[in-house]
Amino acid sequence: MKIGLDAMGGDYAPDAVVEGAVDALGQLRSGDRIVLIGDSGRIKGKLASMGVESSSFDIMPSTQVIEMSDHPAKAFSQKRDSSIAIGFGMLKGGLIDGFASAGNTGAMMVGASYTVNVIPGVFRPALAALIPNLNGRSSIILDVGINPDSKPDVLLQYGMLGSVYAKHVFGIDNPTVGLLNIGAEASKGSSAVKAAYELLNESNDVIFRGNIEGHHLFTDEMTDVIVCDGFVGNIVLKMAEKFYVVARSRGINDSFFDRLNFEVVGGTPVLGINENVVVGHGISNRTAIMNMILQTRDVVQADLAGKIKEAFGA
Repeated sequence: MKIGLDAMGGDYAPDAVVEGAVDALGQLRSGDRIVLIGDSGRIKGKLASMGVESSSFDIMPSTQVIEMSDHPAKAFSQKRDSSIAIGFGMLKGGLIDGFASAGNTGAMMVGASYTVNVIPGVFRPALAALIPNLNGRSSIILDVGINPDSKPDVLLQYGMLGSVYAKHVFGIDNPTVGLLNIGAEASKGSSAVKAAYELLNESNDVIFRGNIEGHHLFTDEMTDVIVCDGFVGNIVLKMAEKFYVVARSRGINDSFFDRLNFEVVGGTPVLGINENVVVGHGISNRTAIMNMILQTRDVVQADLAGKIKEAFGA
């Protein structure tokens, strides 16, 4: 397995990225390789300062960086020697098995959609995140940021995408699906959400358990997969992340709140594209980068993109 890593992506790149890659090495199988894509001089200099041989990694040089402030589509098309563009080129060419970056999320989505392409039959790809409950398990919530205003048929597909992810990465044989809404009744919600309820309820492709409300989150009443548009999902995700910050600021050390720390998960996979891509938080530190790499390993080992292709008859 070869995992491509954008060494120039994120607020603390390349130092934090290289540090996280070094930490991940010991948790990969013998023969697995991490490909560091970026400024080779800075990468090798950081490795030397850590006392790590550069031969421990494959290094793919790039001369450009897509900055967080860059326009995603313009930067991706104009900066062809950027670490993100090179990474997607390697992924498309089969030189790496998965690609991870904590860099410009918009540019990552442009690369995902126009380089490795969306799986035929998938209307819109989605970002999936994890919401923990008090008894140790987690639910998958999607979308958490790509599509802020999703149509009913897209919300149905989110249920399908999330179910494949739950089954093949987390080993849940018959994942249940819930629709995040303002009430349990089928008549509640916006017109799009009410129409999505009907589609999910009639579908043979998901195990639908109806609407779930905000007070069901973080409890056993969550379904395995929680469906919502990217506007709602992003608010839920960032609110959950803030709970961790607030708990720590008040001196609360608790294993549940620790699971709300974005560093623990590291990144979120892009579901619905032809290859395995994981996107990390822009403020990712050493620990978050390590876990983003391990998350990428998990989706590659599960052949998540391939399983979604099968589910959609691609």
